[in-house]
This record gives sequence, structure tokens and C-alpha cells, in this order.
Amino acid sequence: MKPPKSYAILTQNNSNTKNLVESLLKQENVSNIEELQKLKGLLFSRSEINRFMDEEERHDIKILTRDTNQPLKTMSSGEQKKALLNYLLQQEPDFLILVNPFDNLDVATQAKLKDQLNDIASSRILVQLVSRVDDILPSSTDFFKLDGDTLQRYESPKDFWQANQPKRVLFEGTIPPPLSPIKVTEKTLVQLKKVSVSFDGRQVLNQIDWKIESGEFWQLIGPNGSGKSTILSMITGDSHKGYGQDLTIFGQKKGSGESVWDLKQKIGYYTPAITNKFRGYHTLEHMVISGLHDSIGLYVQPTDAEKQLAKQWLALLKLDHKKEDYFKDLSVGEKRLVMMARAMVKHSPLLILDEPTAGLDDASASLFVALVNKIAQESDSAIVFVSHRKEPQLEPERIFELQPDPNGSLGIELKP
Repeated sequence: MKPPKSYAILTQNNSNTKNLVESLLKQENVSNIEELQKLKGLLFSRSEINRFMDEEERHDIKILTRDTNQPLKTMSSGEQKKALLNYLLQQEPDFLILVNPFDNLDVATQAKLKDQLNDIASSRILVQLVSRVDDILPSSTDFFKLDGDTLQRYESPKDFWQANQPKRVLFEGTIPPPLSPIKVTEKTLVQLKKVSVSFDGRQVLNQIDWKIESGEFWQLIGPNGSGKSTILSMITGDSHKGYGQDLTIFGQKKGSGESVWDLKQKIGYYTPAITNKFRGYHTLEHMVISGLHDSIGLYVQPTDAEKQLAKQWLALLKLDHKKEDYFKDLSVGEKRLVMMARAMVKHSPLLILDEPTAGLDDASASLFVALVNKIAQESDSAIVFVSHRKEPQLEPERIFELQPDPNGSLGIELKP
């Protein structure tokens, strides 16, 4: 028996994914995939998990977790997706819509889910909407690209792959220097010696030794729950778990009377969630300048020197023609670049990037990674890049991996 079709739809940051998904679920006619019109489809996505989580928390209605005592919100991303997939398959749909199914999953969990989805594809229609070509299942038979609301069909898999291979990007010009360099006398910015951390009696980190020196470019990797966020929060001063540990940051041992505010002055930090805080009418110029004042928006009159610095950063990003545009009106990829400039505008001695490419399409991720590589090459800032995904164009000098163990994760340095 011939296996059913499996549709791969490559999305971009301008794709109207929501409209396409709604049309398929409502059994409406969608150009180029008319054969799905009268079939029953169900949705496998992060938004569906959030919907079931909301039902469970607000109305105490357990659907995905009715066979377990564990609340959905306490499960890992992998466990949540497994529960949703099992529930959807029990409904016996004609097809499943998968929206970026591998986002927020560690490498091992991605591999398991990919194998499971390939097995499902042998007996059920799958419609994949993914923003990264590496996430496309090998079982795919029909290939498309969603540009806005337009669904473009490719005549052959070869045409699709030739047209959509990620391209290497380079930024012209140089990284603008800071207005006032932040002085750090120590070569070693962060040092953890035999650091162990527990939560509610469960050991998370076990005897971690890690040293970050000025100008180094690190990638921090490890599965979900291995302790990456715990380490970052101890470095930034957002976790009390650093107290009582042999943890030294910028030459001061944790708990020796150091100022958390002084620490944050020396650390540039970016995670995509920060972008959501900037909902007001902030121009691109003011967004970059706000990084000099560590503020959500700009509430002081910028100096001529600050304006000139913002202009240089926006020129590097090829966004100088948009300096008076509102940040909220940018594409997702452009927002990430501006937020990166904001995080780096002071040339903080330590720059932490926490899952910075999550949710980006291939083109936007390539741009962001190119900017990170350039900053690593042209500045003295140490960089810690945290990611589940192996970004093919990222050029870290060193990799620190947290490897789970029954007694807490162990820290191992790997070769790039």
C-alpha cells in the first residue's frame, strides 16, 4: 500500500501561518492543497499545549494529563508534546498539522520525536509548517513555501532544496566602539569551582567547574532540565543559589557584598522574551540608545554622541533608513538584530544570549548568527550563546556541555 502524502511547508517570518492553519482546520479550500478540503485535521503546536494548560489551570479540566497526577505546566517541553501527540492520535484525524514541532526541544528529544513522526507519516497525512529547513521530515513528498498568504508549490523536491538552502551572511563595516568603555581589570570574568545546586531535594548541578575569560566565545549546550538556566541566573544575580558557592564574578566572590546592580551593569543579556516588554512607540534610534541606560524605552533626552552611536549601529544593521520607525512595526528578524545592538551598545564585558534564534526563519537566523560572529571577532566582550539548536554558521571557540546524571548534571568542555 502506497504511503499517504506528507506536505512540507517552509514558513518565513512574514508568513500568515495562523490563517493557513485555520483554513485547513475549517476544511476550507486552500489553493495547491485542495485534496485536504474535506478531510478532518488536528493541530500539533505550542499554542495548543498552552490552550490545554490554560484549561487545566483555570478550570481544573485535565485533558492531556488525565491519566497522570502531574500537571501539564510542570512537564518538560518534550513531555508536553508527547502528551499532546498521543491525545491527537486517539482522535484518529485524517491529517495532523505540525507547527514547528521541534522548537524548544533538546537534540535527543528532537531525534525521538522525528522518528515517531516519520512512523506516523507511513499511515497518516502530515502537514508540516516549519521555519527551518533542517526540521523538514525525510518522509516529505510535496514541498511548498508560504509567502504572506501565498502558498507556492515546488515542482520537485530538488527545486525546493536548491531554492531554500540557507545562505551565509556577512556584515560590512565594523562594530561601533563604546562611548565609555567599561573597565574590568580581571582576565577571568566568571569562575565556578565545584558548584553543586539542588531544588527541592533534587540535585541539578554536580561539581561544576567552568571559567569564562575576557574575549572568549562560548556555546552552552545541554538537554532540557540540565541546569543551563540555573547557571545563567547565578551569573546574572537573579538566583540566590549562587550564595554559599565557590562562584566568582568579575573578581568578587558571590556573597561577599557585591552589588547586583553593578553586576548587571557589566553584563549584556538577551533572550527573545525581553522583546515582548517593548510594546510602546519606541523608535529604532531610541531602542539602541536605551541600552546605554538599561531602561525599557528612553526617558531622557539623548545626547548628540548617543544619537551618533545609534546611527552607526543601525547603519551596520542596514536599518539606518528606519531610525525613526517604530520598533513594534519591524519584522521578527529585524527586532532581534536591534535588540542585539541594544545589548551590545555598551560593549559589556560579558554578553549572554539565551536561545536568541528561537522562532526565527533560516534567513533571519543566519543574519543574527553573522552579527554574533562579528561581535566575537571585533570586540573584547566574552560571549555565552545558549541554544538547543546547532546553528551551522555559528563559530564558537569553545563549547561547554551539561550532561545529565542521576546525581546532577556534569560539566564537560567539548571541541567545536
